[in-house]
Amino acid sequence: MLERVRQFITEQELFDPATAYILVAVSGGMDSVVLADVLHRLEIKFAIAHCHFGLRGEEADADEEFVRKLAKKYDVPYFAEFFQTKEFAAQEGISTQMAARTLRYAWFERIRETQQFDYVATAHHQRDAAETMLLNLTHGTGLAGLHGIRAKNGRIVRPLLGMGKEDLYDYLVENRLIWREDASNDSTLYQRNRLRHDVLPVLRAINPNLDQTLQITAERVGGAEEILRRYVEETQAATRRDEADVTYLNIPTLQRTAATTLVLHELLKPFGFSYLVVKDIVAAFGAESGRRFESPTHLLVKDREQLVIKPRSLTKFGTYQLQAGQTELKAEGLNLRAELSEAAGLGEIPRSKQVAALDADKLSFPLTVRRWQEGDWFMPIGMKGKKLLSDFLIDQKVPLNLKDDVRVLVTADQKIAWVIGFRPDERFKLTEETQRVLTLRRM
Repeated sequence: MLERVRQFITEQELFDPATAYILVAVSGGMDSVVLADVLHRLEIKFAIAHCHFGLRGEEADADEEFVRKLAKKYDVPYFAEFFQTKEFAAQEGISTQMAARTLRYAWFERIRETQQFDYVATAHHQRDAAETMLLNLTHGTGLAGLHGIRAKNGRIVRPLLGMGKEDLYDYLVENRLIWREDASNDSTLYQRNRLRHDVLPVLRAINPNLDQTLQITAERVGGAEEILRRYVEETQAATRRDEADVTYLNIPTLQRTAATTLVLHELLKPFGFSYLVVKDIVAAFGAESGRRFESPTHLLVKDREQLVIKPRSLTKFGTYQLQAGQTELKAEGLNLRAELSEAAGLGEIPRSKQVAALDADKLSFPLTVRRWQEGDWFMPIGMKGKKLLSDFLIDQKVPLNLKDDVRVLVTADQKIAWVIGFRPDERFKLTEETQRVLTLRRM
């Protein structure tokens, strides 16, 4: 078995056995005891870390004492942490198991960094990988869940992942190792244990080599996941455009992709859209503009030949005023910087929709920033006549879900001086008679 583990470490490129310094997570159970002994016999430099979660009373105290003596046996450094797991779970609103997992991995990484270990090693093996894979399949986690447990994930390594549970037991017997049993492993209150005791025995009766079969399947799924990742990256480069806090996806490009729903789901994962919602989005590609879809964090609208995604507005934009002499206005999702200067000393004005240079002496203060309203009109610079703002936004092809966020800068006598981010009003443009200029920049 020692040679098999050595070969697995090399094949999976987990670390360099000759130089690496490994922090080994040891609970005192069979698997972690084997891992510590294997690394000791392979002459790999390591230390032991033990987590006490405060959940099992005297049993947990005995586990900690056992692991401390194990570290002394191997003459390696020993680290232990005593967590308030139930309190943390209640505080975060998560299960006790999830709390324990979160606490231990955060602590492992903290010790690894502060004590300059190269990697953290855990004792997961083939059976653990099989259980994780089937549990994820039950929960519907997609390809990312079906690759099971990775042999190397960042700074976490799993040297025993190529070993079966029987291999570990034979090693224990052969080397007369002692370990601690965790009674909670037999409790069917936990989903993993129910899978372990009630489901997997049936599947192993059908296929005695189930663990190895699932490991090979996980490797193949991992390869497929990598192919998908690269394909999604290429599709994203061809179809995505970002402007400020708005993302656009080109529908015709998406329609030419293979497995469109799967690819679009990967593209929309950062925005919180579920696979079932993505199926509805794809079905709406041929529908009229205006179809809206929501995730917990974002709003998506099908607009002509594009999908428009923006963060959901959880509060309504109010009214904000810019007084004479004020240099900055901060509003919800909008910052304006104002600068008053003499026209004679004015440099070149940036040709940007985010900048407006207005004749200051034609403006009546205070200036107000508000959302546009039905019935609003202005005179777009370069035009002599009035134009309804609703018609102007249609001409500008502003997507429906972005129209609600259009703001206007209004003078004290209720004239729109600037449709912010689009165009100033003709009545306030700079002329040869202009003496003072108010330059407004959207930051």
